[in-house]
Amino acid sequence: MKICFIMYPWEKIDPKQDSSLRIIHECVKRGHHVSLTTPSNLTIRDSLTMSFCKTFEKGKVTNNMISFYDKSKFQTELLSLRDFDVIFMRANPPLDPLVLNFLDSIKDDVFIINNINGLREANNKIYTASYYDPERELIPATHVSKNIDYLMRVIKESDADKMILKPLDGYGGSGVIVIEKSAMQNVKSLLDFYVNRDRGVSNYVILQDYVEGAEKGDVRVLMLNGKPIGALRRVPSASDVRSNISAGGTAEKYKLTKADKILCDKVGEKLVRDGILYAGLDIIGGKLIEVNVLSPGTIKDINKLNGVKLQEKIVDYLEEVVKTRGEKE
Repeated sequence: MKICFIMYPWEKIDPKQDSSLRIIHECVKRGHHVSLTTPSNLTIRDSLTMSFCKTFEKGKVTNNMISFYDKSKFQTELLSLRDFDVIFMRANPPLDPLVLNFLDSIKDDVFIINNINGLREANNKIYTASYYDPERELIPATHVSKNIDYLMRVIKESDADKMILKPLDGYGGSGVIVIEKSAMQNVKSLLDFYVNRDRGVSNYVILQDYVEGAEKGDVRVLMLNGKPIGALRRVPSASDVRSNISAGGTAEKYKLTKADKILCDKVGEKLVRDGILYAGLDIIGGKLIEVNVLSPGTIKDINKLNGVKLQEKIVDYLEEVVKTRGEKE
């Protein structure tokens, strides 16, 4: 299998924690032809979509992740993306839509995870916010806008004492804060900062009902082909509302409840319909808070807590897809 990971730079990987590295390691260990590239390296040459890639050189593969990272050697080359069997999208959000334009020309020839059209629809938080759920069984009441007066009205009219405010394009818990009605004199200033943080460009923000129990953390569920393959609870530190591990949260073992499984089944059906075959769900109090479709993490922590290797399930799935596609040709 020839696989290319379109991701963040190799030099920025934290080998102790990084989920992409664990999937990459599993592919290299199995003897697959593995290349890495970044969105900025995509190019078109003679009408072919190509990229400047770092391809792993063959050699002994250690099971120690830090040693594997430190000792990996690459050959840099310009490669046609059409020649790969799989392209695995692992770039951090927000995703430049031009990346998808580059990949449009090969989407029928290469298995891309996640699907290009799915990424167009789901690569930011609007995907979750616009989920049709009139009875609010799956997601809390959510508002997306850049109109500060409207957002102020939403907060004032809310029955809750507090709401969650976050930027539309944030990830890893960046910019997530709690808005409290008891401090309304500060709210307009906060909204102005979030909406107008870039000079000359106004930004969308999300206001979401605060779900009771959020202070105890959230549940991250990794979904593969519409089914949950692993989960954990992320608990925030005493000094932070965010439970993301990258923001200082800690991981605890978690077993999905019956309600969690029902939610995963319902959301999983939509994900598969939309071509989102690998994703991370963030759940609080039985409510879906976010769907992460680009580079969901937590593989290392789920593995450690449960004595599993999720990367094996992921690569097994990729190999099966490639095999099935080959049989149909």
